Amino acid sequence: MATVIRLARFGAKKRPYYHIVVTDSRNARNSGNVLEVIGKYNPMLAKTDEKRVVLKVEELKAWLAKGAKPSDRVYKFMVNAGLATARPIPTQTKKNLPSEKTQQKAKDKAEKLAKLAEEKAAAEAAAKEAASAPADTEAPAENA
Repeated sequence: MATVIRLARFGAKKRPYYHIVVTDSRNARNSGNVLEVIGKYNPMLAKTDEKRVVLKVEELKAWLAKGAKPSDRVYKFMVNAGLATARPIPTQTKKNLPSEKTQQKAKDKAEKLAKLAEEKAAAEAAAKEAASAPADTEAPAENA
C-alpha cells in the first residue's frame, strides 16, 4: 500500500479548512478512509499566525520513516517548520529567449545606434568648435 500525506478539505463553501492526513494514495481526497490525522491547515488565518499550520511532528516523522510520501503543499509546510530542506529550483531553459539570429540583430542595432550617437556627439563638438573659432578670428580682423 502506497501511503501519502496530503490535505483533506473540510469547512464551508468559500471557507476552506484542511486536515493533513495520512491515507492510501488510491483513496479519494475526502473519502474519510484515512489512517491518521497528523495536522490542520487553516488558509483563512494570516500567514504570520502560528495556528495557520499545526503539525504533529512526531507522527509526521514516524510516517515519513515508514515510507509515506508528502504532497507538494505538505512538503512546503515541512520546509517552513524546519523538518525538510527546500527542493532546488530547476534552472530555466533557454526556450524563453529569442533565437540567436534575433539576438545578433538586436546587438548589431544597438552597436549601430551607439556609433551614430558617437558620431553625432563628435559632429556637435566640431560644430561648436568651428562656431567659436571664426568668432575669435573675426574680432581681430575688425580691429585692424
